Amino acid sequence: MTVAIVYQSVTGNTEMLANAIREEMENAGAEVVYFGAPKGDIEADLYFVGSWTDKGMCTSEIAEFLKTLQNKTIVYFATAGFGGANTYYSALAQRVKEILPEGTKMRGAFFCQGKMPMSVRERYVQMMTAHPDDKKLQVSLNNFDAALSHPDETDLQNARRYARECLTD
Repeated sequence: MTVAIVYQSVTGNTEMLANAIREEMENAGAEVVYFGAPKGDIEADLYFVGSWTDKGMCTSEIAEFLKTLQNKTIVYFATAGFGGANTYYSALAQRVKEILPEGTKMRGAFFCQGKMPMSVRERYVQMMTAHPDDKKLQVSLNNFDAALSHPDETDLQNARRYARECLTD
């Protein structure tokens, strides 16, 4: 089986997942024919497409790439600063699925939490200074701090396992 791993990463989180998936595909005997940023002439049996989460959606570049994969089979993977909630991850996967062209099969989706830039934390702290009783801001700040260690080794192991399972679906 030929596999393409197409992804975008800003902070390195999604790239960590992409590397783990690549390693697992190679260990499983799949031929990785492409690894990198979106481009137009990639042909594979299975596409692993990854993005960081931008306001509840994949990046616009990944969205545009996904729209070109008519009648292909994909597995979506992503990191999200807000993590840990399967209902949130399911909603993200559904949003991605809705932009796929007709005939494209989404075999699955893998998400894990990813650390965010410190500028995000600084913004939360500033907002909390102005609104110290805002419980939602406190939750956001706590979530930011929890995300600092992700993706961790468990996340990477889960990504590898999920990728291998997607080879046989």
